Amino acid sequence: MAKKQFKAESKRLLDLMINSIYTHREIFLREIISNASDAIDKLSYLSLTDDKVGMNRDDFRILVKLDKDARTVTVSDNGIGMDRDSMEENLGVIAHSGSFKFKSEMDKGENEDIDIIGQFGVGFYSAFMVSDKVTVISRAYGAQQAYMWESTGADGYTVTECEKDAVGTDVIMHIKPDTEEERYSDFLETWRVKDLIKKYSDYVRFPIRMDVEHTEYVETDEEDEHGHKKTEPVTRTEEETVNSMVPIWQRSKTEATDEKCVEFYKERFHDQDDPVAVIRVNAEGLTSYRALLFIPAKAPYDFYSRDYKPGLALYSSGVLIMESCADLLPECFRFVRGVVDSPDLSLNISREILQHDRQLKIIAGNLENKVKSELLKLMTDAPDKYDTFWAAFGRQIKYGLVGEYGMKRDLLKDLLKFYSSNEEKLTSLKDYVSRMPESQKYIYYAAADSLRTAAGLPQNEQVKARGYEILYLIEDIDEFAVQMLYNYEGKELRSVSAGDLGLESEEEKKEQEETAEKARDLLDFMKETLKDDVADVKLSNSLVSSAVCMSYEGEITLEMERYFRQMPGEAGEKIKARRVLELNPSHPVFASLTAAYEQDKDKAAKIALVLCAQAKLLAGLPVEDLSAYSEAVCALI
Repeated sequence: MAKKQFKAESKRLLDLMINSIYTHREIFLREIISNASDAIDKLSYLSLTDDKVGMNRDDFRILVKLDKDARTVTVSDNGIGMDRDSMEENLGVIAHSGSFKFKSEMDKGENEDIDIIGQFGVGFYSAFMVSDKVTVISRAYGAQQAYMWESTGADGYTVTECEKDAVGTDVIMHIKPDTEEERYSDFLETWRVKDLIKKYSDYVRFPIRMDVEHTEYVETDEEDEHGHKKTEPVTRTEEETVNSMVPIWQRSKTEATDEKCVEFYKERFHDQDDPVAVIRVNAEGLTSYRALLFIPAKAPYDFYSRDYKPGLALYSSGVLIMESCADLLPECFRFVRGVVDSPDLSLNISREILQHDRQLKIIAGNLENKVKSELLKLMTDAPDKYDTFWAAFGRQIKYGLVGEYGMKRDLLKDLLKFYSSNEEKLTSLKDYVSRMPESQKYIYYAAADSLRTAAGLPQNEQVKARGYEILYLIEDIDEFAVQMLYNYEGKELRSVSAGDLGLESEEEKKEQEETAEKARDLLDFMKETLKDDVADVKLSNSLVSSAVCMSYEGEITLEMERYFRQMPGEAGEKIKARRVLELNPSHPVFASLTAAYEQDKDKAAKIALVLCAQAKLLAGLPVEDLSAYSEAVCALI
């Protein structure tokens, strides 16, 4: 029979289908198996109303056969099959899909039991990525005559009559010879094909069967030198089902307990530790989907590196579409592992990349809320588990708060936890606010590089004297996070090092202003003496027993300066806080400083230098000129 040309397009179009649409050559097996599953779905649906089909759901199967000598991979199904016209229509016209037509007809009705994935009519041609010839032998349901479609690629195809005993389709792919760049022979290895089925088609809902070799050691009549029977390996081949068919997330809670879900998590994600939470979602409506999510107990070693790939495994009707779909969860929840399966996704032409459509956004929004709800539940019902989670991923929650210009502020604010002056353990902002006395205006916090330093800041004294609680921020991201948050439940977050703490009455403020005015000359002298070390010198309204402290003015805090100082290059050195040296006018040191200013300006300058250095050390800032500091101390002694 004369070879026919593809009706649709030129050689270039078919080359595009074969070489450009799909990223990985191994995807061919997923596409051919998905087509086989679609064919079975069609006949299965027909059997509901046609008694002549003579098959029930348990009779359907997909067979995969490998022949190393002939270099062929054959995928056979007992689905609806094709006649000559169907072959011409489905295989002779690129980008024509019988599945899409079938699904469109079903959508006009109300049947919800049919899932058809092959909607674009190009998946079949992925076989040419690994094959130099493809043969399709098919017999349509209700027909006696079978037909064979055969092609070596873009040069065309033939359709001829042939014999086939039963209804269904065989796709026979003749695997290409190996090249320096590609080892096509791997697709003839049982272990490789089995792995691909498990990876991409494990949850196709019909059994996928293939011959699998098993080696056993049996005793022989011979004996070794110790009189023991010798054994020899015996290899036997058995046809077995290699896919799971029903994924764990499609099963009921009685079939798939939390314990079984945890086992699935450990095996799937190679984690030895139990997750702190298992989240199941079964959503029905305009967008239907199932999800099985896990919140790990520990962060992977590469979690905070660029090599880490966040995202959930995405399935459509049991067929893997993407191993890691990052768009299903916000960046702040990138630690969540799991799977999502939906029949309602709008897939792109290759089924490798999801189109950014309304369904995806709906699923992502729902999952975001589910994860937050589960974390809040952990915080209340299982605080120890939440603390385990926080130790692993608390920093990520804070990064999420700072990222995207605070867009996730409302989502994350209730999940935050910090150490505090009243609690030996972490506390949430909600719990902090619940303990606030009516007289307290602000949520106070102290930022430092360690818990001990934060607790020992002199600026804490007046806040503690009023009986108010202080949060301790000890990670470099903390202050960025609280500044992005700004307030919680209407209560502004205010640093103890940020000047006005809102603790003084108007009368007290007036008295402080009068005292400061009397000491104006001294303060100006110290500012001039310290020059670039500080932007201002003033009397403190926050110190009680300490002589001195370092505070700041403006948006750049002392902790932020310390953070930027650690960055490589000169840029970090240029970002500095407007430092303010605060003196306690009630401390004996201030009286000594005042006396020195009036009697010995040189001594006063040395005292100013020492006080500034002490304030820096208390704030965790470096003393740049240690030599000058040492000389000043020695001179005063």
